[in-house]
Amino acid sequence: MVKITEEAALAYHANGRPGKIEVKPTKPYRTQTDLSLAYSPGVAYPCLQIQKNPDDVYKYTDKGNLVAVISNGTAVLGLGDIGAMSGKPVMEGKGLLFKIYGGIDVFDIELNEKDPEKFCETVERIAPTFGGINLEDIKAPECFYIEERLKKNLDIPVMHDDQHGTAIISAAGLKNALEVAGKDITKVRLVVNGAGAAAISCTKLYVALGVKKENIIMLDSKGVITSDRPNLTPQKKLFATDRRDVHNLAEAIKGADVFVGLSKGNILTQDMIRSMAEKPIVFALANPVPEISYEDAMASRPDVLMSTGRSDYPNQINNVIGFPYIFRGALDVHAKAINEEMKMAAVNAIADLAKQPIPDIVNEVYHVNDLTFGPKYFIPKPVDPRLITEVSAAVAKAAMESGVARTPIKDWTAYKDHLRQMLGQETKLTRTLHATAALHPQRVVFAEGGHPTMMKAAVQAQQEGICHPILLGNPDRLARIANRLKLDLSGVEIIDMRADKEQGRRATYAKHLAEKRARQGYTFEEAYDKMYERNYFGMSMVEQGDADAFITGLYTKYSNTIKVAKEVVGVRKDYNTFATMHILNTKKGVYYLADTLINRHPDQNVLYDVARLSAHTVRFFNDEPVMAMISYSNFGTDEIGSPQKVHQTVEMMQHDYPDLAIDGEMQVNFALDKELRDAKYPFTRLKGKDVNTLVFPNMSSANSSYKLMQSLDPDVEIIGPIQMGLNKPIHFTDFEASVRDVVNVTAVAVIDAYVDKVKKEKK
Repeated sequence: MVKITEEAALAYHANGRPGKIEVKPTKPYRTQTDLSLAYSPGVAYPCLQIQKNPDDVYKYTDKGNLVAVISNGTAVLGLGDIGAMSGKPVMEGKGLLFKIYGGIDVFDIELNEKDPEKFCETVERIAPTFGGINLEDIKAPECFYIEERLKKNLDIPVMHDDQHGTAIISAAGLKNALEVAGKDITKVRLVVNGAGAAAISCTKLYVALGVKKENIIMLDSKGVITSDRPNLTPQKKLFATDRRDVHNLAEAIKGADVFVGLSKGNILTQDMIRSMAEKPIVFALANPVPEISYEDAMASRPDVLMSTGRSDYPNQINNVIGFPYIFRGALDVHAKAINEEMKMAAVNAIADLAKQPIPDIVNEVYHVNDLTFGPKYFIPKPVDPRLITEVSAAVAKAAMESGVARTPIKDWTAYKDHLRQMLGQETKLTRTLHATAALHPQRVVFAEGGHPTMMKAAVQAQQEGICHPILLGNPDRLARIANRLKLDLSGVEIIDMRADKEQGRRATYAKHLAEKRARQGYTFEEAYDKMYERNYFGMSMVEQGDADAFITGLYTKYSNTIKVAKEVVGVRKDYNTFATMHILNTKKGVYYLADTLINRHPDQNVLYDVARLSAHTVRFFNDEPVMAMISYSNFGTDEIGSPQKVHQTVEMMQHDYPDLAIDGEMQVNFALDKELRDAKYPFTRLKGKDVNTLVFPNMSSANSSYKLMQSLDPDVEIIGPIQMGLNKPIHFTDFEASVRDVVNVTAVAVIDAYVDKVKKEKK
């Protein structure tokens, strides 16, 4: 667990711009026209439309994506009643979580009002601003009244997350833990330690799942809550027991199947856990100190199924698994409420997600490879990217089926795609690439078959239907790695290029290479030795038609890969070199950058090839190239060195391709700012056009540019490197590439291979 110091926490909140959230404009605002549309006089038109049809407020404003996080600071975290202003950092933090996990905008509102009536009156008056209200850190029993009144009086979703967030996540965990333990929910004995807002709400939801009231014992600070105790609140009366033989936690927990703690730390002992039934389920949710430590609970007996509220132990009950996606689904159908059907839909969606194969990003974040449904994993991790699609969709469907949705969702596939794009998990470009590749899957050889990233990518690409993967490597070693990574290699072809049975294939490949490179001094013996190297062998497979495409680069130096590619498959006719491109998918649009890997110090003839290849590749992705040749000067202002060769290249390109939108040399800011470029240089071929393709004067500038963008803006999606100009689909990866990066390059390689086949068939 990361240790947080007071100094570090205060610096985090104070440094730079104070606080954690801000408001950003979503429409253009640079010109007078923009401002006139944003405010007076243009803003009058949507105002009048909303007056005619109030539901149009969702069409013309941010109401449908805006949640109020409201608190009076009477029950802030474990700090208690510290006041509205003191609780503001927590509300800002909640807003940050809403945004990063659900894409939801938040205004945090701290009301200096403890009177429930006045609190509700204030919230009711400001409610028209919002699409939903998240109540936070309000003490019991007032929180029960406040939520019920607001739910009754308002026509937007209202949820007190301290109650229902914990209830939903823990209910999903309980459902799965009981499945792991092989226990019937209708028969289990449940002990709940704590009787506050969260405990009451959790227990209500457990009953809705199937737990019998007569099998529940609830305790508060005075001990077991019995039906004969005087002055019980209505909420505590719901779970008061008629039993008179139990008075304290030690007596209540004997023989119990489930313990849920929503109280305080270190009140559950190892002896208490030992007294529980077989395969006990212990949810110690007090935070930051649980009712019993994870280590003590596991040491008490080996069959315990344990969950806490902490991120450094398995099965964390974390509200962030729920509230962003519950509100997301509710907002997207313009729901009038968050009802019990929607909560239960969230429970089931979260529980079901834990049983599905784990995405690689989750394993990477937690530095594990063995997460499978069972005692140490029965609740999804907060970073699981599928939560937004699965939980949000389930909640939205439940809202529609229960009659509280104003605007139904008709295309669920498109809806889930939209959610992925909104949070940057997937873009239209990558989705199109994957879908196109899946139409015509090809045989793809993965050079470094034993590299975990390459193996995971191959399996994922197979599961998505993108390709038929072939891994190079020793079968026994690959099987051990796959077993450690919990990967299923069934259907994945494995070729041991060093095995005796491959001797004939190596000889065939060597003979072809020796004949092809005879005038470069190659002998059969030398070529045969080369076939023990994965790049020579794998590229030869593609060259000889035993595979359709080849992926390499996680281990091998680029210089070696370039040399082998030129020797084995060669450069396309009419070109003297090949090159690579990276695609940058940004909020401003898609940009193509070349040459990012191959040609270190190109002269104008090499740049000419790079520019031609770039135009061809952009069209390959169904885009029309608008090209700027980049330098540090503009249109001949510097007549020596790098600018001169770029200038000469532009002249050659414009002469040979009179219809191509290409110009330069120019600086990057002029290339990307159409207004600036047109005002200063109205004579260019690019007048009025938005540049989408940048050809740099050397590899250093191109490579540095895309890596700079990657480092400065984590929202920029980068696909590549994409090979341009070889005779066969031989593609490379960066050595630091993620699984997703390799899968994206694989999709490109598959499309490349299929297009190559179609061209040959037409000939």
